[in-house]
Amino acid sequence: MNELPLPLLLVIFVAAGAAVWMAGSRLSMATDVLDTKLGLGDAFGGLILLAIVTNLPEIAIVVSAALTHQVGIAIGNILGGIAIQTVVLVLLDAVAVPGTKALSYLGASLLVLLEAGMVVAVLSITVMGSQLPSSLYLWRIDPAALLIVVVWVAGLLLVHRARKGLPWHQQGQPPNGQSKPRGHSKKARAQNAAERGMSTNRAAIVFVIGAAVTLAAGALLELSGEGIATQIHMSGVIFGSTVLAAATSLPEISTGLASVRMGDYQLAFGDIFGGNAFLPVLFLLAGFLSGQAVVPQAQVTDIYLTGLGALLSVVYMFGILFRPSRTIARLGLDSAVVLLLYLLGMAGLIAIGGP
Repeated sequence: MNELPLPLLLVIFVAAGAAVWMAGSRLSMATDVLDTKLGLGDAFGGLILLAIVTNLPEIAIVVSAALTHQVGIAIGNILGGIAIQTVVLVLLDAVAVPGTKALSYLGASLLVLLEAGMVVAVLSITVMGSQLPSSLYLWRIDPAALLIVVVWVAGLLLVHRARKGLPWHQQGQPPNGQSKPRGHSKKARAQNAAERGMSTNRAAIVFVIGAAVTLAAGALLELSGEGIATQIHMSGVIFGSTVLAAATSLPEISTGLASVRMGDYQLAFGDIFGGNAFLPVLFLLAGFLSGQAVVPQAQVTDIYLTGLGALLSVVYMFGILFRPSRTIARLGLDSAVVLLLYLLGMAGLIAIGGP
């Protein structure tokens, strides 16, 4: 595909992005129906399934990049995806939150803090694993990637336990936050879909088709994106962490807007942080498919992106803890800081990565 003309590659990339948006929206609706009918979201296995579903484009890109030994694009998409998906919260804060309240003021809870902490934990292991020798690789398993998976699963268990109750006043729910319980928007969307004739069987069919289209479109995004980056002489890491990561974040934008507009602010935070915590898990898959330890191959730009993703997550953790009510141009103080840090971070990434 690298030999195709640049205009055609751009058309393929945009078309694949549109397919990710449309298929992702329908996949989200079908997941809500199955979640409500089968109680998936309340179970530990449901947390794993939903994390995989929301990151199907990233999974397709990582698989495609690993099989073609383009691990730089895979690493950049994983770590850059965490940073840019965190910035999705800035967009939700700006366009979907009513009145003058910040998103973190309305969506704060101890459960959200726990989910954000998972992101920082797996990113910390990524930095540590990048310093290990590449030769430390046994049975196609990278020990750093394996530890990331173990910590992620442990974090999911803690989140699952926290959903049943926390030893805090009002179960970790702040005063004057969202009025309805977390997850009510998923049940409402499922009910609306059921009223329009979407049965459980039909939802399962839509789920399978949506997943297949999303995976195929994600692979096309990676292949066409690799060609575009090559022809415009852009670093694979920079392209993967910016343009490609933004394209694969389209489903999160769609579902986040739907949640926030229905007043389910905690779910919007949870979906973003949950997806971000899952992305480094894909290092294990990339290593297995490529036949090499991926985490130790992280370059300076990759470690830089890891730090940026952790920093943006911590800013929102402070915002959730302190719940600033003041807004700047419709943005909460934490969202404004996150946007500024991200822009500065991208400028630094370009300076480090070069053309």
